[in-house]
Amino acid sequence: MDTTTESVKPPRDTWGSKLAFVLAAAGSAIGLGNIWGFPTVAGQNGGAAFLVVYLMAVVFIGAPVMLAELIIGRRTQRNPVGAFRALSRPGSRWVWVGGLGVLTGVIILSFYSVIAGWTLAYIFKTAIGTFEHGADTAAIFGDVAGNPWTAIGWHLAFMILTVGVVIGGVRDGIERWTKVLMPALFVLLALLVFRAVTLSGAPAGLHFYLNPDFSKINVRVVLAAIGQAFFSLSLGMGAMITYGSYVSKKDDLVSDALFVTGFDTLIAFMAGLIIFPTLFHAGLEPGTGGPGMVFVVLTSLLGSIPPAPYGGIIFGTGFFLLLAIAALTSSVSLLEVAAAWLIDERNVSRHKAAIWLGALSFVIGIPSALANGAVGWLSRLPGLGTDFLTFLFTVFGQYSLVIGSLFISLFIGWVWGTRNADVEVRANNGKFPLGRTWNFLIRFVAPVAIVAILASLLLP
Repeated sequence: MDTTTESVKPPRDTWGSKLAFVLAAAGSAIGLGNIWGFPTVAGQNGGAAFLVVYLMAVVFIGAPVMLAELIIGRRTQRNPVGAFRALSRPGSRWVWVGGLGVLTGVIILSFYSVIAGWTLAYIFKTAIGTFEHGADTAAIFGDVAGNPWTAIGWHLAFMILTVGVVIGGVRDGIERWTKVLMPALFVLLALLVFRAVTLSGAPAGLHFYLNPDFSKINVRVVLAAIGQAFFSLSLGMGAMITYGSYVSKKDDLVSDALFVTGFDTLIAFMAGLIIFPTLFHAGLEPGTGGPGMVFVVLTSLLGSIPPAPYGGIIFGTGFFLLLAIAALTSSVSLLEVAAAWLIDERNVSRHKAAIWLGALSFVIGIPSALANGAVGWLSRLPGLGTDFLTFLFTVFGQYSLVIGSLFISLFIGWVWGTRNADVEVRANNGKFPLGRTWNFLIRFVAPVAIVAILASLLLP
C-alpha cells in the first residue's frame, strides 16, 4: 500500500461558494492603492479624462490578465510555483515566474503591514477627537510613523491580524472573514461617499472627477491609467493564481473575472467620490496624494466637517476603519500566496506556514517601519535619495508586478497556449463568450501595453 506523504495529504481547500470567491478575490485586489492610490493618480492626470482611459484599460487589459491568472490557478490547483511547474516542461525556467510572485508577495506584505499599522493607530486617534481642535497633524503623523517603538508595534499588531486570518484556512479563515469585512467595507464606503458629496465645495470636486476634458489625454495619461489598472487589480504576483486554485470546476471563470474586476473598479471609483469633494471642500489641489494626503491633509480637515463637534470624529474614524479593512483583505492574499507555496510544495502545515512567513515578513518590514525618521540613513538611502519603504515599493510594488504580469500574459498566450486556456474556461458549460476577443487581447494587446508601462517606469 502506498503510504507516501502525497497519498495521505488532506484534500485541497476550496471556496464554499461563488460569492465567497468573488468577495475574497475582490478583497485581495481592493487595498490602500484603491482608496488613496487611485484618486492620487487620477488627480495628477486630469480627473475625469483619466477615469475614462482607466475604465478602458480595466476592460481591455486588466480583465483579460485577471482571467489568465484564474485559468492557470484552477487548471493546476496549485500555488504560482507549482502552477508554472505543472504547465511547463520539466526543468523549465518558467517556474521562476511563480517564484517571483511568491517573493513579491512576502516583500510587499513586509512594508504594506507598516502602512496598514498606521491606519490602526489612526482609528483610535480619530475616535478620541485628536484632530478636532487645530492639531498639528504633521507632528502627530511623525509621532506615529517616526517613533520606532510605535511604528514597529502597530506593524506587529497588523501582522498578527493577517496571520490569524490565514491560519484559519480558505473556508474557516479567509472566506469567513471576507464575508464580514467586504460588506462592512462597502457600507462604510457608501456612508463616507454620502457625507463627502454633501460638503461645501463638493460640486467642484465632482465636476473635476466626472466631467472629462479629453484634451488632457496624452501618452502619459494613458500609461498612468494602464499602470494603475494593473496595480489596483493585484495582478502579476500570483494572488489570483492562488485564489483561482481554490475555485470549483463548476464555476464560470469568465463571470468570476468580471465580477472581481467590476467590484474592484467600483470601490476605486467610490474612493474618488470621497477624496475629490473633500479636497475641493478644503481648497486643495486634486493631485494631492499618498500617505501625506491621508494622514496629514485629510486629518487637518476633520475639524471643519459638520455637524460639529462630532462630524469629523465620525467621518475620520469611519475612513480609517475603511482603510484598515481594505488593507487587511489585501494583506491576507499576500500572505496566502507564500503560504500556499509552503503547503503545496513543502508539505508544511498551514498553521506553521502562516506563522513562519508572517514572522519573516514582520522582520523584513522593520527597516520600513524605521524609514520615516527613526533611522536617518533608512529615511534617505545613500545614493538613491529615497527612503527604504519607497525603495521597496518601487522595486516590488511596481517593477516586479509589471514584469510578473508580462510573463503571465506571454506564458498563457504563447507558451502554454490559448487553446489549452479555452478548454479550461469551457470546463463548466462548454461556453466561452468573447473567447476570440480574449485570445487577441492576451496575446497581443496586454503584452504590448505592459512593455509600454515598464518602459515608462524605467525611462525618465
